[in-house]
Amino acid sequence: MITGILREPENENRVAMLPGEVATLKKLGSDVIVEKDAGIKAFASDKEYLTAGAKISERSEVIQNSALLLSVNPPLNDAVESFSEGQVLCSVVDPVENRDWLEKIRLRGVTVLALDVIPRTTRAQSMDILSSMGTIAGYKAVLAAASRLPRFFPMFMSAAGTIKPSRVLILGAGVAGLQAIAIARKLGAVVEVFDVRSAVKEEVKSLGAKFIEVEGAREDAGAGGYAVEQTDDFKKKQQQLIHDRAVASDVIITTAQIPGKKAPVLVYKETVKAMKPGSVIVDLAASSGGNCELTQDNKTVTVNGVTIIGKSDFPSDMPSDASKMFGSNIINLLKIMIDKNGDMALDMKDDIIKGTTAVYRKEYISQRIRNILNIK
Repeated sequence: MITGILREPENENRVAMLPGEVATLKKLGSDVIVEKDAGIKAFASDKEYLTAGAKISERSEVIQNSALLLSVNPPLNDAVESFSEGQVLCSVVDPVENRDWLEKIRLRGVTVLALDVIPRTTRAQSMDILSSMGTIAGYKAVLAAASRLPRFFPMFMSAAGTIKPSRVLILGAGVAGLQAIAIARKLGAVVEVFDVRSAVKEEVKSLGAKFIEVEGAREDAGAGGYAVEQTDDFKKKQQQLIHDRAVASDVIITTAQIPGKKAPVLVYKETVKAMKPGSVIVDLAASSGGNCELTQDNKTVTVNGVTIIGKSDFPSDMPSDASKMFGSNIINLLKIMIDKNGDMALDMKDDIIKGTTAVYRKEYISQRIRNILNIK
């Protein structure tokens, strides 16, 4: 089998696999072709890929000759006709945003592995792209907030007096939120955390943060660890609690998202207007609508002295380690998909393979994809 690695769009600095992971992929029995300059923005040269045993080709040749194609983002700008029936595409798909593309590629007979719907089970942890990228997003979000905040994060005692520590409110205690807690605490901030999932309470407390909660949250054991839509009554209580805690905070980092739906609004414009001038909001859910009512995706705006950073692509800002983690996740996934001869063997009886496969033989397979796209 030949595996092709595609160069990403101009706004993306990551690459699906660095030379180190390419060498591992070759040990699994696959030949590798890399599009020219695919890793350049992740500081991986074509020479390094050649040393790892890959070949370098133009994009058209990579697509034409590869049985398996790897990319961070789906190849939306390429003509669907350039892909072959039976070919396998492996990338983050974002099925809501790219619904039309996914339908066209399905009708073409291409198999699509959607890295953003890998089941969140213990066995699949080493393959979980969202967790890896969430770790980076949480880390970078705190650094971005600290660089914008006109105050120190830690408490300082000096001849000029005592500086109080900053107060950080984190909305959502998934992987990104937990990483944000850890970094904010290391920088010396006082951290409070809100999440509708009571299961994360102990993790939050173990990191030294205070867990704030509203009674009556809906939880769904079948949601795979994700948050679920809440009742209107709960939302009203939640809105008041978040407003009260936000007004007392210097920094808010929002991470709450519901798969297949617009991100829930947690910070309303009235809350922003009531916050202290100089405060900072970092909205990691910006690309799916934002948790802050005033967020603008990929923009930093200031409202009444409050800086709102709408940014969901922090992993692209740290492309070396992000690409390494991304590639390692793919390698761990491919290990259960590549047979001893180095060919793809998609066993739909395997819960991870079935859960990750968006389309196969012109059929929608993943139940999460079917649910998101409302396919019966």
